[in-house]
Amino acid sequence: MEKPEAQNIIQLKAGTVREYINEPWSPAEATDFIREMAAHIEMSLAFKRHAKEQMDARSIVMGDILYVLKNGFVYDDPLMAKLSGYFRYATECVSPNSGSRKIRLIVIPDYKNCTIKLITVMWVDEQETRAGTITEEDK
Repeated sequence: MEKPEAQNIIQLKAGTVREYINEPWSPAEATDFIREMAAHIEMSLAFKRHAKEQMDARSIVMGDILYVLKNGFVYDDPLMAKLSGYFRYATECVSPNSGSRKIRLIVIPDYKNCTIKLITVMWVDEQETRAGTITEEDK
């Protein structure tokens, strides 16, 4: 088995070493990378004000957010973030506090710095979140 090129090997803050795949990631790759980052002891989570407002409006707590990051699935291809080189991913799953409702998070991961920026939070079954521009390109 060949060794990956040196520029594709990265080390997270606390020592995790793995082959890095440049973004954009496929849904399966994004699921794995986001879960790995979320489980990392030195993961940093940043919030947009909008995400905190949506959490409050929906009674979604931090434990739900962390659970979705650690256990959620990315089903769709990413969209470009406003900052060049970064991508928005939608990860979702049912959390222990959500009853039978799925929570969807829109996140921008920065694997090299083990940071996840939370853009917004929503219930998957809410109609008003499907028609907006959160998960679709602005038209």
